[in-house]
Amino acid sequence: MLGAIAGDMIGSVFEKLGYEGTFKRVFKEYTLIDKNQLPDFPLFTKYSKFTDDTMMTIAVADWILNQGDLPLILKKYGRMFPNAGYGGNFLKWLLGEDTLPYYSFGNGSGMRVSPVGFAYNTLEEVLEKAEQSAAVTHNHPEGIKGAQAVASAIFLARGGNSKQYIKDYIQQTFAYNLDRTLYEIRPNYQFDVSCQGSVPESIISFLESENVEDAIRKAISLGGDTDTMACIAGAIAQAYYRDIPIHIVQAIKERLPSHLWEIVEKFENQYGTIKSL
Repeated sequence: MLGAIAGDMIGSVFEKLGYEGTFKRVFKEYTLIDKNQLPDFPLFTKYSKFTDDTMMTIAVADWILNQGDLPLILKKYGRMFPNAGYGGNFLKWLLGEDTLPYYSFGNGSGMRVSPVGFAYNTLEEVLEKAEQSAAVTHNHPEGIKGAQAVASAIFLARGGNSKQYIKDYIQQTFAYNLDRTLYEIRPNYQFDVSCQGSVPESIISFLESENVEDAIRKAISLGGDTDTMACIAGAIAQAYYRDIPIHIVQAIKERLPSHLWEIVEKFENQYGTIKSL
């Protein structure tokens, strides 16, 4: 799940800037000649922060570690930082008394599901728990599908399967088109918070990556819902590459309150790929 949190924090700076704005913010004199050659933008700045993606990811990790009622756990964590960037419908649910789902197909179900992909030992369990994690709010078929696609990609990645195998499974099971390249997607891609409009692109960012950092950079380069897409790509990449550079881990720790870091550390030590934080 550290890969998810890294993607969220790094991507937070570029949220809603769009493709051109993403590059203009960091590279005022940069001319994008070859869209496959991405600039080496700084990963963390004074503006980098955790958002709702991180809060809900940690909430799901807590649910897995300690069991309990997931809707209440999501509300507990969400209410700690109600201004973390939640979507309008989720915020209404978060602050209200009702715990019933609201048929969302937003990518919130995909952004928070990464702990599920790391914690369970069979694909059947992962798919079941991913559905449970989504359906408490995102009970639309696309919302559930997005969570299951991300969680199963993580599960298959940590199991040592090839990128081609992961790609084929996701395409055949969830009917996502993963045959497009980032080069083809970038010029016309728009900000999209739906699962069906951002989860496939996030998975493609992982498929084209060389390491965790590269997956996060590539997801951000699309200029869409950058924190969530980098969160998803980073989580799958952590499972596949099984390593995150120590400077990224340290930057995360510095930006998380200690009570949240304790959950992250406990989860990683029990289920993650990074056993010593």
